[in-house]
Amino acid sequence: MSAGRDIAEDGFAVVPRTAPADARGVDIVTFGCRLNAYESEVIRARAAEDGLENAIVFNTCAVTNEAVRQARQAIRKARRENPGAKLIVTGCAAQIDPAAFAAMAEVDLVLGNAEKSQAGAYAERLPEGKVRVNDIMSVRETAGHLIDGLKDRARAYVEVQNGCDHRCTFCIIPYGRGNSRSAAAGEVVEQVRKLAAQGYQEVVLTGVDVTSWGADLPGQPTLGQLVARILKLVPGLPRLRLSSIDAAEIDPDLMRVLAEDPRLMPYLHLSLQAGDDMILKRMKRRHSRADALKLVAEVRAVRPDVAFGADLIAGFPTETEEMFENTLALVEQAQLSFLHVFPFSPRPGTPAARMPQLQRPVIKERAARLRAAGEAALTRHLERQVGRTLAGLVERPGVARAEDFTEIAFEGEAPVGSVAALRVHGHDGMRALARTPA
Repeated sequence: MSAGRDIAEDGFAVVPRTAPADARGVDIVTFGCRLNAYESEVIRARAAEDGLENAIVFNTCAVTNEAVRQARQAIRKARRENPGAKLIVTGCAAQIDPAAFAAMAEVDLVLGNAEKSQAGAYAERLPEGKVRVNDIMSVRETAGHLIDGLKDRARAYVEVQNGCDHRCTFCIIPYGRGNSRSAAAGEVVEQVRKLAAQGYQEVVLTGVDVTSWGADLPGQPTLGQLVARILKLVPGLPRLRLSSIDAAEIDPDLMRVLAEDPRLMPYLHLSLQAGDDMILKRMKRRHSRADALKLVAEVRAVRPDVAFGADLIAGFPTETEEMFENTLALVEQAQLSFLHVFPFSPRPGTPAARMPQLQRPVIKERAARLRAAGEAALTRHLERQVGRTLAGLVERPGVARAEDFTEIAFEGEAPVGSVAALRVHGHDGMRALARTPA
């Protein structure tokens, strides 16, 4: 699974984020990935158009059992603290198991992933019942209706794709998002053009399985062709970034753009999941360990300044110590810099949930070792930045993000949303430490 990612640029954190209530008293509580955060802004707009008042909308995540548990916990707490508010639950967890949320006495309405962005979804229509969730697999429209979404002060996000056609054995997300749908290239280019005209220095292309963009469009264009078209037709855009991508789907056009256009940021977050061939096979991934190592070598050959991040799962069913060691070794062999580590969590309804499971203490211990390897990898990456001058997009006062995704804490003045030259003099194990030029 390679859904649109952030809490640290599209990562699958399950920590809820509550947006401040608007003038009508509507809160949006977002769990999970950057795509959910993006779509929460669409929900906010729809709710305002529908006249929703005194309500809390929970945009849930289903990537782990913990994400679902936290959502249910937050709903119960919200009811205790807001006895008169209308509580609406939507998102992937609601799509996959609407009955479970409808059974909660605290919940007033359950909306599916397709319904949550539709006009009229938040209007008072009580005769239709408590659950409005349709078959997500029947959804055929493109992601284009969600194209106007999340913007922060530093960068903007454009959803170019939604859904996933692959069926990894551990992943429940296709059943929450449906099959892959792509936004038309012209719509994407036009949206990026508007954002660049508004002064955004960086645009991130996001989706559930971004590298599958175009497979359902006439002529089956590739993500690389879309990226090349954006950079050609929006010459005023300084920086274009990709969210998480599937290592099995990097096309020749994308490789060429990486090599030729420095405005495509030199950072790739790979949905690797494991570094052992047998586990990858049991996950039903489409790449091997050798494929992953070949890919990073090929990208580095054409773009030496590139950095890589990766999603990795610890404790997948049947994983032996030797298999885990292969994943652990991949971190250093592939010279990964940023890791998102997930202890395996069986999701009901997935093939992996029916496989022989490891004991939870073993899973937790392996996840801790993998995170430690990730911390060591990040330290090595940060040490390589010392003495360099990095172009940092200022995200908030004193904090910027380099082209290769390195987070920079800096001293000096630089406006939020600008790109500043930052001289790195050290690091704190998590961020590069820098100063603006005197």
